[in-house]
Amino acid sequence: MIDIGKINTLKIATRVGSEIYVSSPGSANVLLVDKKPPVNFQVGDTLVVFVYVDMDGHLAATTSIPKAFADDIAWLKVVSVNRVGAFLDWGLPKDLLVPLAEQYEPLEVGRSYFVKLFLDPQNRILATTRIERHLSEEGPYFKAGQKVSLLIADKTTLGLKAIINSTHWGLLYENETFQPLEKGQRLDGYIKQIREDYKIDLSLYRSGYIKGNDLTDQILSKLKENQGILPLSDKSPPDEIYAAFGVSKKAYKQAIGSLYKQKLVLIEKNNIKLI
Repeated sequence: MIDIGKINTLKIATRVGSEIYVSSPGSANVLLVDKKPPVNFQVGDTLVVFVYVDMDGHLAATTSIPKAFADDIAWLKVVSVNRVGAFLDWGLPKDLLVPLAEQYEPLEVGRSYFVKLFLDPQNRILATTRIERHLSEEGPYFKAGQKVSLLIADKTTLGLKAIINSTHWGLLYENETFQPLEKGQRLDGYIKQIREDYKIDLSLYRSGYIKGNDLTDQILSKLKENQGILPLSDKSPPDEIYAAFGVSKKAYKQAIGSLYKQKLVLIEKNNIKLI
């Protein structure tokens, strides 16, 4: 089976003149539209390709991977507009169309927008800026500590809104975010908690901290790399701790406290030392 608008792993089925066709068991052959064919390929080799419907309504495949796939929400820039709609740069030679009917306001060349990619009734990939109807603020089925994909959105009085897995809204609190984040940035994060109203709090680290053993091992490794001294104590600024280990100050204090109890380190005012 071939997933249109998605990444597929297909086999090279045949070559007809200069044209290469790929397929999966039970599917029709799909033309590989790359201008430069794979080097030293053989029939039966597998290729990772993106499959879409071309302007003539035929399936096509390319080894070029776009910035987003069908059902994704992405932050993409407008490169041109005409009477049909706006066209977005999504990493493929043929730009992605946002029809006029799918624009909540006229799109402007040079600006970036959040869009939802979808398949129309003819299985062509289009985009819409009407993303709110595809997003929920309530996530009762998420679990604390669950790893998710985040797309950074707008600032609020509490922090940053983020789109979770292209399906839900969540919130990263400003006082728990120790690195600069930009609108449209995509990164991994974690579900911190589901509130009583089912709204979602997020974190950039699992359950507020890396598992104790993982973090203590990292700290010990850093100490050994630095002649037994690490210039980070329990009094160090949170951003310095995050820059070094990607965790909160609370998590770091818990980890070095554990090492201290095991008599593996000394905790001083401005650093810790390996015993």
